[in-house]
Amino acid sequence: MAGFHVMADAYGMHVQPTVRGITTTDLWDALKLGAEDFWAKPSHYVFLCLIYPIVGLILTQWSSGSNAIQLVYPLMSGFALVGPFAAIGLYEISRRRELGMNTNWRHALDVRRSPALPSIAVIGIMLFALFLLWLFTAQSIYTSLFGDQPPASVGAFVRDVLTTGKGWTLILLGNAAGFVFAVVVLATTVIAFPLLLDRDVGAVSAIETSARAVVANPLQMALWGLLVAVLLVIGSIPLFAGLPVVMPILGHATWHLYRKVVEPAQIRPIRRPM
Repeated sequence: MAGFHVMADAYGMHVQPTVRGITTTDLWDALKLGAEDFWAKPSHYVFLCLIYPIVGLILTQWSSGSNAIQLVYPLMSGFALVGPFAAIGLYEISRRRELGMNTNWRHALDVRRSPALPSIAVIGIMLFALFLLWLFTAQSIYTSLFGDQPPASVGAFVRDVLTTGKGWTLILLGNAAGFVFAVVVLATTVIAFPLLLDRDVGAVSAIETSARAVVANPLQMALWGLLVAVLLVIGSIPLFAGLPVVMPILGHATWHLYRKVVEPAQIRPIRRPM
């Protein structure tokens, strides 16, 4: 059953890669290396990452046209929950550049031939499910405060949110719930996808290794999550215009963060019969 595997590696083994402690300097170095990967051939990466702002604009337009104005902010912030999966092609480019291989943008699609593709797909589905659950949670919070009726207009919604007690409660509860979702995604996938591209260890091991990396480096990973959030907000203003630059840099930087957090795989010598 080595052809299709999800929970463990191709041999049914549960692998536990060794996690290292890192410093704040390592975070800045990962960002620096990510920027270097981006500037090496920026046109290729901008092309790849146009999908992110385009989808963001479509979702925003849909929510506005469907009388779901209250979901614009949850969509904008929650779309980052699937960011680790959306950037998987960028991890592959950084991996190839590290190995001195061809980094043409077409190779970002080589992920489809990865032996860990089933595991990658499972974690991707998990992130999408969390994204939908976040939207449901955000809508439930809004409904509990303002009822089932959608906002009459954008102006009325902004006024209700910023000038009423219910609006401030919505801001506080919504951001608190969003923080919980962000922590869950960070803890389970911060280095899961790069690990699966580098080593076919299975979905469970990838998620577990991400969790152990966060436990081993709580302050550094919290700072990393904050950096990602701040850069995504900056890239989203105005109209997601900065995301074609921010997204690839963060994607490449995540690969280098993985390299700093996880020990390289040890190659076991094979004993041949004499």
